[in-house]
Amino acid sequence: MIPSTSSSPINSITGQTHLFDEPKRDALFNQVKLQRGRLTTDDINNLCNEYSLTQEQLLKACLPIASLFAVAPVSHFFVGAVVLGLDENKQVNFYFGANVEFTNQPLSLVVHAEQSAINNAWLNGAKSIVKIAISDAPCGYCRQFMNELADASTFDILLPNQDYKLNELLPAAFGPTDLGNEYSLFNPAPITQSVVGQDGVCGTLIDAALNAYVPYTKNFSAVKITTFEQGSFYGRYAENAAYSPSLAPLQSAISQLYLAGLHMDAQTIQKIELLQTKGVENQQQVSEAVLASYANLPAMNAYSIELVD
Repeated sequence: MIPSTSSSPINSITGQTHLFDEPKRDALFNQVKLQRGRLTTDDINNLCNEYSLTQEQLLKACLPIASLFAVAPVSHFFVGAVVLGLDENKQVNFYFGANVEFTNQPLSLVVHAEQSAINNAWLNGAKSIVKIAISDAPCGYCRQFMNELADASTFDILLPNQDYKLNELLPAAFGPTDLGNEYSLFNPAPITQSVVGQDGVCGTLIDAALNAYVPYTKNFSAVKITTFEQGSFYGRYAENAAYSPSLAPLQSAISQLYLAGLHMDAQTIQKIELLQTKGVENQQQVSEAVLASYANLPAMNAYSIELVD
């Protein structure tokens, strides 16, 4: 993200910073946590009616709440993003996101707020992205990540003081078609493979891996984080034509866990599982590097599956 001149995690939402008083902000924050980083159509309609807002105005007004989910031990710079996406019934939902950093690890491992919000929409079944509101201007890394979306040419990017289309922020872009890939994130290739060697692996984790977006390496990969009291969180591998902005499955899952208001600590985490595709595994070392940021977590269990056409 491009740094802001303010050090406050609640900043730069022009005309909307103080829309919600502190009790309402806290209540909404808790509601979003309970709903694992989402507001539903009914939630959105109720808030729009209560505050006489359009959906777009509400989207921007939610950015201070999104920023509260940020985990930024390195930069201390708290970024929020909220995606307005459509589900399979064309219903509007808000999908929240925030930046996630890892202490004592390369900065390239961080999750950017835009990635977090888009990942949240993707994992929760959104079929298209209409708008994304961001508390600060997107860095080049995030612009490239967004260029992998099926809706890259149409969705709106809402910043505090101005709105854009992606091609205005990323002219002469390099994308999937430059690598001969006719598919995109939110428009993946159909699943044609079947799985062998899945004994002892959770079926939901296998399904998550098969729904990963991996047109470049073919490493269908996913992560499952099991908590003691709050169920499980899944992440999927989302690749990018420029390679570097790809989102690893562990970071995908950790972002989801933070959006539920939980922590990566020994009191919360019961089990961590990584599933990859046999012969093209590439997530073991990066996952171990991320997990090294945390103390006393259980050792990660790693599995490989074989896919056949």
